Amino acid sequence: MSADRADGQMWPTAALWDAGIRLGHRLSLPPLPLRPAAPGMRLAGPLRRIHHTEGVASILEGLDEAREGDVLFIDNDGRTDEACVGDLVAIEARLAGVAGLVVWGCHRDTDELAVIRLPVFSLGPCPSSPTLRPDTAAAGEQPFTFEAGDIAVGDSDGLVLVPARIHPEVVDVARAIAQAEQRQAEEALRGVSLREQLRWAEFKRRRREDPSYTFRAHIAPLSGALE
Repeated sequence: MSADRADGQMWPTAALWDAGIRLGHRLSLPPLPLRPAAPGMRLAGPLRRIHHTEGVASILEGLDEAREGDVLFIDNDGRTDEACVGDLVAIEARLAGVAGLVVWGCHRDTDELAVIRLPVFSLGPCPSSPTLRPDTAAAGEQPFTFEAGDIAVGDSDGLVLVPARIHPEVVDVARAIAQAEQRQAEEALRGVSLREQLRWAEFKRRRREDPSYTFRAHIAPLSGALE
C-alpha cells in the first residue's frame, strides 16, 4: 500500500469509533460481527465490492480491477453453510497487493490463513466449499451501507467503516485518543490511578454544585481518552 493510502489508517477500531462520536459522526458497523480469521490480524483500506456469484472466478475478476491497498469486500450474501475464501484465494490476493479481505460469509483453511497472514475478516470458519449458482444469479443489495472507497478498518475488536469524506478528520482525532490512552495506561502502571489522572474527586464536587456538569466536559481539558 502506498504511503498516502496507508497513512493513519491503522489506529485501533475503538479509537476510530470514539473519534467519530466526538465529531458527531456515528460510524458504521456490520449488522453481524466480522472477526479476524486468526488472532492479531489487522486491516485497513478502501473497500471494493465483489459479489460472489461465480465462485472464485468472481474474486479473480475483482482482483483484476483492484488497486494496491484495496480491501476486497466479498459478498456471499451472509451464507454460513459454505466458505467462499480459502488459502489459495488469500495467497493470490496478497500477490495482487490488496490490504485484506472482508467476507460477508465464511472462510476455510483457517490454519493456513494464519500462516499466510493476509488479513481476512469473516462471519466465521466453515469447511464446506461453495455451491454453484444458477447462471441467472444476480447481485443482491449490499448487506450494509457503504460507498466504494469508504475505509474499512479491522482488528481484534471487529470491523468499522469510515466514510471516505470524513476519514482524515476521524483519523486525526483517533490518533489523539489512542495516544492519550497510552499515556494514561503508562501513568496507571506507574501507580497513578485513573481517578487521580482525571481528577475524579474534583468532578464529583463540581457535579454536586452543578448537576448538569458532565464527565465528558470535565475530561475535555485534561485530554482524557475515555468516552
